[in-house]
Amino acid sequence: MTIRMVPLSLALLAALAASQPTMAATPATPAKASPTLPAADAAALDAVLKGDWRSAENTARDVYRHPKETLAFFGVKPTQTVVEITPGGGWYAEVLGPYLKKSGHYVAAVVDPASASEKSRGYYQRSVDGLQKKFTDGPAQFDKAKMVKYDPAKPVFGAADSADVVLTFRNVHNWRSANQAEGMFKGFFAVLKPGGVLGVVEHRANQDVAADDKTGYVGEAQVIAMAEAAGFRLDGKSEINANPKDTKDHPNGVWTLPPSNNHPEADRAKYQAIGESDRMTLRFVKPHH
Repeated sequence: MTIRMVPLSLALLAALAASQPTMAATPATPAKASPTLPAADAAALDAVLKGDWRSAENTARDVYRHPKETLAFFGVKPTQTVVEITPGGGWYAEVLGPYLKKSGHYVAAVVDPASASEKSRGYYQRSVDGLQKKFTDGPAQFDKAKMVKYDPAKPVFGAADSADVVLTFRNVHNWRSANQAEGMFKGFFAVLKPGGVLGVVEHRANQDVAADDKTGYVGEAQVIAMAEAAGFRLDGKSEINANPKDTKDHPNGVWTLPPSNNHPEADRAKYQAIGESDRMTLRFVKPHH
């Protein structure tokens, strides 16, 4: 027997909908817009980014690293104490040191060469020496910048509850492969004041990857889990440093892409067209209780 369906009237549909129990909304993953820096702070940051002490090579990477938007998203103000973890050659130090010089404090946290294995001690010593030279050669910008050396096996980045912001750029994959990530995130939590911000930028894998993965990419959910395990609360996510052109299947991982360019010269145009890696940008907060 064929049953003919009679359409419900709009009024009846509305009544049925109203009679249904209201479902609680699933909390959305934080995806807040970048905080707006006060006009004076934004102007100070603009001036720093145009500073003639910044190398041409570093300035050319602004298009990929988006320093103004990234620091605004993390809410970095010139009156704060900011600890940057393993600043390497000092790309962000060239921005943060001068930006924080007048009213804040810039602290570069570097691996203590004495804590490293004999094989890698020279590498870390050269890193320390290079950053110190940058500070010494540019007193007008860096005379108040400080350096703290830490042991990755038991990292301490300063007195407890002393920093307003901790920043790390493209380092998490190294800590995971060395089995140091858990301790590092705990160290970040310890040095931050309650309400302080942890800002993380990292090469983003399409999914979770093994700790010993050699590509340099990390799953976004994995970074969030590490931070939350240390006590942080995820406060915001941004696509400021995203790159949809990055296929993440390169022969030498992220180091195939600029700025490392670890590829045959014949492939240069291909990888220059992609640009730097796709990166997550995550803002965490240390709760007040």
